[in-house]
Amino acid sequence: MEWLDILVLALSFVFLLALGVPISYSIGLATVATMLLSIQTMPALTTEAQRIATGLDSFALLAIPFFILAGQIMNQGGIARRLIEFAKALLGMLPGGLAHVNIMAAMLMGAISGSSVAAASGVGSIMAPQMEKDGYDRDYGAAVNITSATTGLLIPPSNVLIVYSLASGGVSIAALFLAGYLPGLLVGLLLMLVAGVMAVRRGYPTAGWTPLLEIMQRFVVAIPSLFLLVVVIGGIVAGYFTATEAAAVAVLYALILAFIYREITIRDLPQILLDASTTTAVVLLLVGTSIGMSWIMAYVNIPQNVTAALIALSDNGIVILLIINLILLAVGTFMDMTPAVLIFTPIFLPIAVELGIDPTHFGIIMVLNLCIGLCTPPVGSVLFIGVAVAETSIAKVIRPLLPLFIVMIVALMIVTYVPALSLWLPGLFGY
Repeated sequence: MEWLDILVLALSFVFLLALGVPISYSIGLATVATMLLSIQTMPALTTEAQRIATGLDSFALLAIPFFILAGQIMNQGGIARRLIEFAKALLGMLPGGLAHVNIMAAMLMGAISGSSVAAASGVGSIMAPQMEKDGYDRDYGAAVNITSATTGLLIPPSNVLIVYSLASGGVSIAALFLAGYLPGLLVGLLLMLVAGVMAVRRGYPTAGWTPLLEIMQRFVVAIPSLFLLVVVIGGIVAGYFTATEAAAVAVLYALILAFIYREITIRDLPQILLDASTTTAVVLLLVGTSIGMSWIMAYVNIPQNVTAALIALSDNGIVILLIINLILLAVGTFMDMTPAVLIFTPIFLPIAVELGIDPTHFGIIMVLNLCIGLCTPPVGSVLFIGVAVAETSIAKVIRPLLPLFIVMIVALMIVTYVPALSLWLPGLFGY
């Protein structure tokens, strides 16, 4: 009966996805179908409703709508433009300078907003016309923007790391935030390496050296935006407030900054709140239904069966981690990051712990892995945003994306097999 439950869950989920049913509904309906097979009708429906309600009844999850709202405010509040000007002053002299500027600005914007979508749209909408004007291939510029936008999910604050903390049963959010810095910077640097090679091969222009005084001036202008990182992460690490309280502080700080910059008026707030509410509803519905699916998977012993199967396949940690990464890379091509983290963390984390892998380190592996899925069809949200902003097509962007995909996978392998890259900073701060 147990294997029949697993088969019903898997086939019904895949069938609904193939029909084009939204993923949150697919998850919820597949879960209900499996529950109906496993337990009686009324308890099944009641259990699903209860799992969704209790799963969302979490103080930690309050950080997500706050960070989403902060990202919406920053996206319209002139912050992206100021970060781009600062990045241009620092990196414009390098070969393919605007590509480097795009990567650095996306890292900063993603880190400040906690959203890859905000980074892709905010930075891409400014950089795409500038890069095309300077002779960059439009599809290549879109590819750079798409891949660099994902770094903000590793560099804190990051909504998906909060979701992983929930799914893992309480891994410290502060430790996860600290663990994401070096892997996020590694991805950014490797993308810059590819951008430099492509610039030399294609003869892309440089912007020339920026006088030191101008660099300092642009830095001063960007300081208020950059200071948000100090307030949010510094407050969490120092223990002044929780991640949820930090998210609320981020909203207040971003709003004050946007008003000071005069990029947002009172009249803009209803639309900003509506956009943030819409995004929050989508994310939290995914969270709720995914928690329900996680429960039924535990009920029919899927995590235990997968753990036993993988351990029986090999007791070599290197091989097991490689298999897990390959599975997650495949999952990322058809499943959004939030449900993937909620569904597969309970399956793979026990295996990682049995192999002696720190749960914080495994969280960074999982998030970096699924970041690659955000750039791939058919459900890559960042891919769609990047293509729309650049006014091109997915088919045209795939080819210039390939070398950038390769270095992201190289970064994933380095992060997977060099735990110190993720654990050094948390250890330094006592986590």
